Amino acid sequence: MPAIVLIGAQWGDEGKGKATDLLGEQAQWVVRYQGGNNAGHTVVLPDGQDFALHLIPSGILTPGVTNVIANGVVVDPGVLLDELSGLEARGIDTSRLLLSADAHLIMPYHVAIDRVTERYLGKKQIGTTGRGIGPAYQDKVARQGVRVQDLLDEKILRQKVEAALEIKNQILVKVYNRRAVDVDETVDTVLEQAEKFRGRIADTKLLVNEALERDETVLLEGSQGTLLDVDHGTYPFVTSSNPTAGGASSGSGIGPTSINTVIGILKAYTTRVGSGPFPTELTDEAGENLRKQGGEFGVTTGRSRRTGWFDACIARYATRVNGITDYFLTKLDVLSGLDSLPVCVGYDVDGTRVSEMPMTQTGVHHATPVYEELPGWREDISGARSFEDLPANARAYVERLEELSGARISAIGVGPGREQTIVRHTMA
Repeated sequence: MPAIVLIGAQWGDEGKGKATDLLGEQAQWVVRYQGGNNAGHTVVLPDGQDFALHLIPSGILTPGVTNVIANGVVVDPGVLLDELSGLEARGIDTSRLLLSADAHLIMPYHVAIDRVTERYLGKKQIGTTGRGIGPAYQDKVARQGVRVQDLLDEKILRQKVEAALEIKNQILVKVYNRRAVDVDETVDTVLEQAEKFRGRIADTKLLVNEALERDETVLLEGSQGTLLDVDHGTYPFVTSSNPTAGGASSGSGIGPTSINTVIGILKAYTTRVGSGPFPTELTDEAGENLRKQGGEFGVTTGRSRRTGWFDACIARYATRVNGITDYFLTKLDVLSGLDSLPVCVGYDVDGTRVSEMPMTQTGVHHATPVYEELPGWREDISGARSFEDLPANARAYVERLEELSGARISAIGVGPGREQTIVRHTMA
């Protein structure tokens, strides 16, 4: 069975947890392929329980599914243990969670450098969560990283930590006037943590490929969103990895020919956390209403999300960059009660009308949205379970977004619950 990739089509926070949870019932494996604990998914079960997941794949809530934190992820051992204990305390079986031996570790010095660097930037801040994700990826690319497998060999681990801190302590002490990080304390801490998850470390690339050969369904789950991709996002206000569909292959260790379905998660409006351009952003009462009605506060950070109207230029871009075959439209219910729904169909960039994402950073910053007004609806749609149950204007809104986005909208979220989903087309 070919693998399925599930990615965010905007700036993250689109509702990937709900989609992964739904699709997880069809999959035997759920694989998280990039990012770290700087993002989060919220999953609401039919009994009303809600779970906030930051590092562990959303498939952990579906019995019988094997969950993998793959090689493309950066892992904070302390966060992993906290999340595991939190799930286990609520009766969730975590025995089927595996951790790639090739995943890189977020070390204490990564967190220290991340936080002090962001403060130092002042008004030029990128909007990092301060959890060490960026510095960990920097060390990975610079070939100075510590991998999960290094926890199995104390000699190698100590050598790598000593080499890293020889430089990083100079920066912390002499540039930022902070105290040095102790080598022995760092090594002892991570080794103590490793004892609690040593049995989960595996050659997950081999295991996932073997699962595909057995015709099992593998769901590849990304964090963040397309516009936060380090190569394809609104650089430099991006994350340090590749949340796009291409990153699913390198981040999990399977070949691209194993993937034939790419599902994009698309919110019925647009949100963004942190700094960076946002053409359709609303800073008025309408934006505050979307924030309140949609509960737009970060799962991981608690920060308020910036809100704006739906941007079709972003959706078309995401469709093209990821090769999206199907969209899962979330939070359509949040728009209930509005008389008019503006949809961005293009931009005015310094007097020139464009219908695609501008090529340059300057163009994105100068983009003024060109809106098409669609009629809203007053009805409560949270109980709808088929497309025909929706009001005519809600159906028309979905159909127009589908037309503008360039890929079919196969599922629609009308509330946070697992059962509050309308399936229009089979996605896998």
